[in-house]
Amino acid sequence: MGETAAPRSTPRTAAREPRGSRAFGVPVLPTRFAVPSVPHTFVRRPRLTQRLADAVDRPLVLVNGPAGAGKTLLVADWLARDPLPWPVAWLTTETDDNAPGMFWAYVLEALRHHGLPLPDDVGTPARAEEVDHALLVRFAAHLSGLRDPVLLVLDEFDRVSAPVIAEQLAFVLQHSRPALHLVLISRTEPLLPLHRYRAGDEMVDIRSADLAFNQDETAALLDRHGLDGGPEAARLLTERTEGWAAGVRLCALAMHETDDPARFLKEFEAGRSTVADYLLGEVLATQPFETQDLLLRTSILEQTHPDLANALTGREDGATILASLERANAFVTAVGHSWYRHHPLFAEILRVHLRSGQPGLERELHRTAARWLSGAGQLVSALPHAAAAGDWEYAAARFVGDLAVGGLFTGLDADRLGEVFAAMAPGTPGPAPELVRAALAFARYDVTRGLDRLRAAEEPPARDPHDPENAPELPPVRLTRAFLRVVAGRLAGSAAMAEAGAADAAAAARQVPPEHLARHPELDALLLTGLGAARLWAGHFDAAAEALRTVADSCEGPGTASPRHEALARLALIDILQGRLGRAEARAREAAAEATRNGLLPAHCSGAADLVPAAVALERDDLAAAGAALDRAAESAGAHDDPVVAAGLAVLRARLLLAGGDPTGSLAQAAAAVARPPAGEPSPWADAHLALAASAAHLALGDPKAALAALGARAGLPAVPTADTAGATDADPADAAARPEAPWAAEFAVAAARAWIAGGESARAVEALDPLTTGGAACPAVTVRALLARAEAADGSGDPAAVRRLVVRALALARPERLRRPFLDAGPWLRRALHGRPVPGHDWLTPGPAGTRAGGGSRSGAGAGAGARPGAARPADSGGAGAVLVVEPLSEREHDVLACAAQLLSTEEIAAELSLSVNTVKTHLKSIYRKLSANRRGEAVRRARELELL
Repeated sequence: MGETAAPRSTPRTAAREPRGSRAFGVPVLPTRFAVPSVPHTFVRRPRLTQRLADAVDRPLVLVNGPAGAGKTLLVADWLARDPLPWPVAWLTTETDDNAPGMFWAYVLEALRHHGLPLPDDVGTPARAEEVDHALLVRFAAHLSGLRDPVLLVLDEFDRVSAPVIAEQLAFVLQHSRPALHLVLISRTEPLLPLHRYRAGDEMVDIRSADLAFNQDETAALLDRHGLDGGPEAARLLTERTEGWAAGVRLCALAMHETDDPARFLKEFEAGRSTVADYLLGEVLATQPFETQDLLLRTSILEQTHPDLANALTGREDGATILASLERANAFVTAVGHSWYRHHPLFAEILRVHLRSGQPGLERELHRTAARWLSGAGQLVSALPHAAAAGDWEYAAARFVGDLAVGGLFTGLDADRLGEVFAAMAPGTPGPAPELVRAALAFARYDVTRGLDRLRAAEEPPARDPHDPENAPELPPVRLTRAFLRVVAGRLAGSAAMAEAGAADAAAAARQVPPEHLARHPELDALLLTGLGAARLWAGHFDAAAEALRTVADSCEGPGTASPRHEALARLALIDILQGRLGRAEARAREAAAEATRNGLLPAHCSGAADLVPAAVALERDDLAAAGAALDRAAESAGAHDDPVVAAGLAVLRARLLLAGGDPTGSLAQAAAAVARPPAGEPSPWADAHLALAASAAHLALGDPKAALAALGARAGLPAVPTADTAGATDADPADAAARPEAPWAAEFAVAAARAWIAGGESARAVEALDPLTTGGAACPAVTVRALLARAEAADGSGDPAAVRRLVVRALALARPERLRRPFLDAGPWLRRALHGRPVPGHDWLTPGPAGTRAGGGSRSGAGAGAGARPGAARPADSGGAGAVLVVEPLSEREHDVLACAAQLLSTEEIAAELSLSVNTVKTHLKSIYRKLSANRRGEAVRRARELELL
């Protein structure tokens, strides 16, 4: 067939009427060739129109989405705003077009209507029911010979479901290349071999997710309707409709008729709206009875499985119907593994329709769904349905019987489970509901109520095992009760309660099938973490670390992420309490990484992990970092109810206030702190460290007697005797706290020694300090403080050589951990003792970046009770640790030379500026380098700025 050139595109206003006014005896409807007009409220979306424009060189474009997704208007707007330089034909298909002859007759007429003449030899179908294949061959051959492309748009193509037409269309598209380009607008995927086009990169898909409005587009549509709801209204509407275009438009129309659009969105009832009318009419009413019944019954579910749908309908057609709904874009979407979900707005409307059409059925559907989901091992999904059915006894029994109690404490499903059982009817009887109530209380850190409910759920007296009404209590009930005793022991600060609960749990677990326990690894992890925390509170550090290490080393996976995070955090706390800063810091980082890796929210973490960086930052004189870490810990879940975290916060806040120059506030913080929970036991380490904080504050205020008395009072001992009081020496903190089971004994000895030195009893202090400075049994932080206290005593006795020797040892010991705080806490005597005799080689002691060095204050310090005063007088001198020990003071002339060097002046220029000889300037520079431990001019300037000498 010879080539037939098509004329250039004829303007649409000049398009002529079809050549024949009838097809198979039926009038041809010109309205089916009309490109739909775009309303003035239409929001153009360049992100989609650009994709259409970029796709015109492909043979096929598929715009596929549900009813009301905005498919037709999207394509119509693109063609109206960006007209193509070649013919464009539009055909809106009808169900009658499932007859091949009728379909092709309208396709040919659509092309003629839009200005593309076809030669007479192409012909027209002779019968509505069929089309001659030769006609399709002639048609494809004619198109393939055209000079310019032709774009054919078939709107609502989902109405054409005949496989034979899909085959014919694929044939014409294949053999009319490169001229014919096809745009299909459809609710369903057509039966064309789309996989071939996709594999060959010969088609472009615009699907439901692409068609969904984003927040900016919703805001633009509201603006088009004269509504100014702001970003929040756009966000709410987008979320509520999931960007469904018709839903957004219909809601905007309804909002326009209200006086308060924002209130409309919050109180919008989908089931009684124009949106409901649209969906019920356009989607539900078009389906067969069985499909409508399935949609209504499954609307109570968040997700639907074919077998679950069958259980709710009593039929066996769930798989077929759900698959067909998904293919038809009927607001049902496959989510993988044979599960489906309804569009939330559609589901909400269906539920309203279900309640009005079949009252009472919804509760039974929930009951059936709860049992099916529970039997399928999806207890978390089953419980809301049991709650909706009002079947609380079943819900609590399944929750306890499945050993799911750990879910309330892991952070994964805690919020969802808490919301479900928060609505449980108060009168629901039985041990399982009481255990659930106890677990809910403990999850909210309400220890008093939790213990009350736990006592109410205690095992009743022995019953007749032969009476079905009095069957023995099941092992899962006993195990859950024992587990909650461990949780109670952790929160109440009672190691005895936790130990008893752990022993009961081990006995009960032996009666539970191993495979049942294996499904809940979080239970054992939480139990061991709770036991370790209770032991930590009691000061049993080794036993606590043993339990916590088991969790940290062996429990992996998302279900145990929360207890593993807590175990690592509390192991780090033990390291801090034992003076191992480096190891504590590494474990705290590991705990933080565990939380980040598993997406644990701060609300599901106790804050224990933030206490460690706070303590480390304090020792390294980075008060801003310490304050920030304490703020994070204070904002965490249960920060004031978890006894370990609450005590740690109190101790570190008191220390931070003192370091920031507020000893009075520090003393008030230490005095106000309570180291005994309301229902528990005192913590020896918490008492000890609060005593140490109070003693240091008294000493900073110049009252060594009060400092000694604070140590004795907090330790439960008589006041420590001083030179002017009589008493037995075995009451001294330095002696009484030196028991092997008291890890803080050495700290008490150093604190007492410093008070004795301040009170003029240096000999007594030396006697207490010598074992710590010669034996090496204490941790570095304590030994460094002991060496500095011993050096202070040597300074008082006039022994400068001993002072220097002891300070050098302290520096060497402090360097690996970068312990700056002991040198700042030592007091002004240290600067005086080393004036003119600095100890070189310890540049790590220089202050950190601006805003992080001592004296900088912190928000946490300010909120701790007395308010840290930035720049206030400090217990140590006002210079940084580096300035105390490293820098020999510069002379006035050396300072002038250094200032000129900082301005990048040459040696000759400095000499001219200061009226000095060049050799004198060089001599001053050498002295500056020596004093600042620098080798070059730039290094000296940098170091001087770090030390705030410039």
